[in-house]
Amino acid sequence: MAEAILTLNAGSSSLKFALFRVEGPDRLELSLRGEIEMIATRPHFLARDAGGAVLADHNWPDAAGASQPLFEMVVGWTEAHLGADRLMAVGHRVVHGGPNHAKPERVTPALLAALDRITPLAPLHQPQNLAPIRAIAAARPELPQVACFDTAFHHTMPDVASRFALPREYEAMAVRRYGFHGLSYESIARRLPDVAPALAHGRVIVAHLGNGASLCALHQGRSIDTTMGFSALDGLVMGTRPGTLDPGVILYLLQERGMTVGEVEDLLYRRSGLLGVSGGIASDMRTLLVSADIRAAEAVELFTYRIAREAGGLASSLGGLDGIVFTAGIGEHAPPVRAAVCERLEWLGAVLDPAANARGDAVISAPQSRIEIRVIPTDEERMIARHTQVAIGST
Repeated sequence: MAEAILTLNAGSSSLKFALFRVEGPDRLELSLRGEIEMIATRPHFLARDAGGAVLADHNWPDAAGASQPLFEMVVGWTEAHLGADRLMAVGHRVVHGGPNHAKPERVTPALLAALDRITPLAPLHQPQNLAPIRAIAAARPELPQVACFDTAFHHTMPDVASRFALPREYEAMAVRRYGFHGLSYESIARRLPDVAPALAHGRVIVAHLGNGASLCALHQGRSIDTTMGFSALDGLVMGTRPGTLDPGVILYLLQERGMTVGEVEDLLYRRSGLLGVSGGIASDMRTLLVSADIRAAEAVELFTYRIAREAGGLASSLGGLDGIVFTAGIGEHAPPVRAAVCERLEWLGAVLDPAANARGDAVISAPQSRIEIRVIPTDEERMIARHTQVAIGST
């Protein structure tokens, strides 16, 4: 009888999951992956095996908003799929671990209480991450669960990279730069020794470009700086988030335009970024790249401009640059975005091979490029499963 690990990544209206069979220490084989979309409106469950064949495809028009039964259903369906094999644990992506949680931890009532207390640091993400943990704990209290924090990977940043220029008492209140997308960056850092040993020991900027987007400066596989800070609003332009914004804009909107805190929150999380700059055309890069509307082109231009500008800052943090890695949905699948970013970074020695970039090759830098440019798929689910395996095995 084999053992397996289920990974869950809960968002505001979706739940992504993957199942891995445990083949040995640090040896995990993907069995299936899937997602429940539109949980709040018309839940749709889709699961595929490792080869992409559809295993299940269901809609529940009468289950809108009933997230807890859906979370329980994923566990039950997974166990039924396993047959004689045993589900040993469930691993969860948790966006925020705060200042005190620097590694994955087995879920306990004390840990849940601690994560509840830091919900104000990620009010739109943390409750969604914790909901499936609570649902599974209530239905299956004997099933071990592990929380894997997106902030944990960035605990290696030096104080100068994590500190705000605020009075010291605010730092004591946990007001500092945390960084996010850590599971994705850790996934890339683990891959580099196998696919690019020289980069694994060098100075690399990893560009996690998706609906949420950020950059991370890696030195010898460790995070030393990143573009997201206190919240997931900071840094790059994103699908619906503005990225770095003068705090004076927030004060102006509150004091002079009469907006409420809730209205500003909605503006920053749901109506800005690519969606806002494109005039409402789309937050999805694929739509913007094929649009003939000048506002779509301007949104893409701002997206790539800000990536290149922030990359320049991270190159300074690294004291030079040996490589760039593109990952996540846009980073892996949008050659025009990669080309525009690299064109702006020619001063750093980045020279793209247009044909390799168009094909989406693993290495897309030209022979004369002073830095190596790669495309590496991220695998946050496998990272969560590895952490879960270690956390359960060590208890």
